[in-house]
Amino acid sequence: MAGKAVISLTTGLEDPEKLTVAFLVAVGAAEAGRPTIMFQAKEAVRLALKGVAAGIACDGCPPLPDLLARFEAAGGRYMVCPICFNAKQLDKNGLLPNAEVVGTVQMWEWIGDEGATTFSY
Repeated sequence: MAGKAVISLTTGLEDPEKLTVAFLVAVGAAEAGRPTIMFQAKEAVRLALKGVAAGIACDGCPPLPDLLARFEAAGGRYMVCPICFNAKQLDKNGLLPNAEVVGTVQMWEWIGDEGATTFSY
């Protein structure tokens, strides 16, 4: 099995090019067979809600909904910072099916002793 990948994302729709790059890296890892999570904090927690990640960041960039669909189809998961999510008073009922509101302890448990390749955006 390929090694695990963790993509840490703090940027939301305020920087669509950065979040597109983060999703491209996450999709690439997941589609290559790596167990992959995206840990979302700050404004990125909104991206774990249905219908939020919409649009295209730039000419030639893939649409965000397509990247989310590919990430889910490849087994990618979102771990959403509970402090950030709750501070924004967001509704857990609107989460994507592959998203869960969990903290850093659960992220470290998922990483385990073998470690993971990490990217931060």
